[in-house]
Amino acid sequence: MNTDASWPDLYEAESRVLHIQTKLHQWATDDPHRRFDDLYNLVADPAFLVVAWDRVRGNRGARSAGVDGVAPRSIVFGKDRFLTELRDDLKARRFQPLPVRERIIPKPGSTVGRRLGIPTARDRTAQAALKLVLEPIFEADFKPCSYGFRPKRRAQDAITEIHHFTTRSYEWVLEGDITACFDEISHVGLQDRVRARVGDKRVLGLVKAFLRAGILSEDGVSRDTDTGTPQGGILSPLLANVALSVLDEHFAEAWAASGTTHSSRSYRRRKGLATYRLVRYADDFVVLVAGTRAHAEALREETAEVLLPMGLRLSEKKTTIVHIDDGFDFLGFRIQRQRQPGSNKQNVYTWPSKKAFASVKAKVRALTQGGTNQPLKVLLRRVNSVLRGWTNYFRHGSSKATFRYLHQFAWRRVLGWLRHKHSRATWKWLRHRYLPRWWPTDGDMIMFDPATVPVTRYRYRGNKIPTPWAAA
Repeated sequence: MNTDASWPDLYEAESRVLHIQTKLHQWATDDPHRRFDDLYNLVADPAFLVVAWDRVRGNRGARSAGVDGVAPRSIVFGKDRFLTELRDDLKARRFQPLPVRERIIPKPGSTVGRRLGIPTARDRTAQAALKLVLEPIFEADFKPCSYGFRPKRRAQDAITEIHHFTTRSYEWVLEGDITACFDEISHVGLQDRVRARVGDKRVLGLVKAFLRAGILSEDGVSRDTDTGTPQGGILSPLLANVALSVLDEHFAEAWAASGTTHSSRSYRRRKGLATYRLVRYADDFVVLVAGTRAHAEALREETAEVLLPMGLRLSEKKTTIVHIDDGFDFLGFRIQRQRQPGSNKQNVYTWPSKKAFASVKAKVRALTQGGTNQPLKVLLRRVNSVLRGWTNYFRHGSSKATFRYLHQFAWRRVLGWLRHKHSRATWKWLRHRYLPRWWPTDGDMIMFDPATVPVTRYRYRGNKIPTPWAAA
């Protein structure tokens, strides 16, 4: 492939990248044992770098700078020089990633913060280009039971698959929690899995360089990274999926061994044998068991042994076994079987968990606690962003009652903010100025109403989720 072309525009670059990715994905799908030996030139290809830079500069992280103090969003006029120098260093094999800048961010529901690594703009662009090359290859091997950080897949697919199987005879659930997954992934185990598909030593060396780049902590102390892949890097989610695919493959083999049809699996259960199904979203996973609690207990040790070669451990405290009648929380949803109102029929319902609901209330409360110098329009814009995003995520569930409660909560908070802002105003003036029909409004800006969001059941797609390259 000719990689010496001049810098293309974004449309041309995206077309070229999609074409090459489709070929890589097709080759990987047709031959599951193929090792790709000439990929490094693609990482330094102008089209891949242009697309990679567009994604780096277009996401929210573009406002954050790495250890060099340069934020991607600040690079405007020197883009061509920036990409040219990066490409020259990649082609000459002079490129060496810098340590990531570590920041501790709040972790919902925990007093312990989450470590976030921020690479430099150069490193982010190189990681994005490398991901564009590697992702279509490894997507050919990833199993359908994995949903996190994969193209065209989302959390609702995972929730719907759980609903699909728990409405049948999968009543026991092993809730898995991996201790410090992104921090403890074994570099040796991960590189062995990458090496099974990639034979290009230059690409393997680049992956190793990113893994061992090091960390500069908030207190200015540098430390080596002998294990793990820092959260925040563009390449980290793909590498984590490569590592955790050992779990997917193990349970996919067990699923295939239990039979290819529903009748064969039913026959196993009549013989006292269990069948089980894994549903994973990044490092969060559940194993749905059609059997007894003893079968689910046995899976705990089995799962721990599968993860051991990757240097990962199950949390003894947080890895639990529950019955679907008792319910459990997963990806912000509460999933539980209950009696249908007005009948004796038992149904599995999904709705926002208490933790997720407390989170959105905390965000609305924080926005409406102070800052009364700003106009109501500014406040509504911020509140609407929170309410719209949260309700859009949870609209595929039994969420109508929760949305009505959120409607009342947001209304009271905004109204209290208005009373505080205009402490001497009368009710009549407030209603005339900001509350037509008793709903907060400022000019053409109207507060988003969660109660009006339609609730629909998400369609179960099973194994029919296409990749971007299959469509192409």
